[in-house]
Formats: sequence, C-alpha cells, structure tokens
Amino acid sequence: MSNNNNVKNKNVIIKNKKSEKKRITALLLFFVVFVVILIGTVFGNCVQIYENKKATTEYKEYYEGLLEEEASLNSEVVKLQDPDYVARYARERYGYTKSGEKILTIIDGKIVVDDKN
Repeated sequence: MSNNNNVKNKNVIIKNKKSEKKRITALLLFFVVFVVILIGTVFGNCVQIYENKKATTEYKEYYEGLLEEEASLNSEVVKLQDPDYVARYARERYGYTKSGEKILTIIDGKIVVDDKN
C-alpha cells in the first residue's frame, strides 16, 4: 500500500508541477502582453508630445508673423489718416499727378516721360 501511496503522491506532485508551470506561463504571458501594451502606449504618447511641440513652434511663428502684420497694418492706418501721405501714395501707386507734374518711368534703363496733363 505504501507503493500505491507513493505513486499517488508522485502523480499529485507531477500535477502540481504542471499546474504551477501553467500558472507561471500564464503570468509570464500576461506580463509580456502588459509590457508590450505599456511600451506601445508610452511610445504613442511620446510621438504625440513631439508632434504637439512641433505644432506649437509652428503656431508661435505664425502668431509672431501675424503680430508683425498687425503692427504694419496699424502703422498704415495711422499713415492713411495724414492727407499728405494719402496724396503722395495716390500719386506713386496710381500715377496721379498735380497740374504741371510729369511722370517719369524707367523701362530697361531708359526714361519715358508721360504727360497726362
């Protein structure tokens, strides 16, 4: 009977070892999957942070450009409130002349006189 008990004990020990190996394998598999998911999440977040920093830099540059444009437009508004500036601007931009004035245009190094009066 002692032999029979020894065999049963060995079978129980073998089953316990198999069960323990399955448990260890399952825990190891769970750990590996957990680590892979964790690394994937961290990597994804790092990529998103990098893209956000890049976009932030681009938007800051765009914002600074808009501020410069706003300053330029505000300066132009102030200048356009001066009648002398408006008159000079109209003469230069649209070719308006006062009576007795002539428009000189330089084309390929040659001066062309335009008498509109």
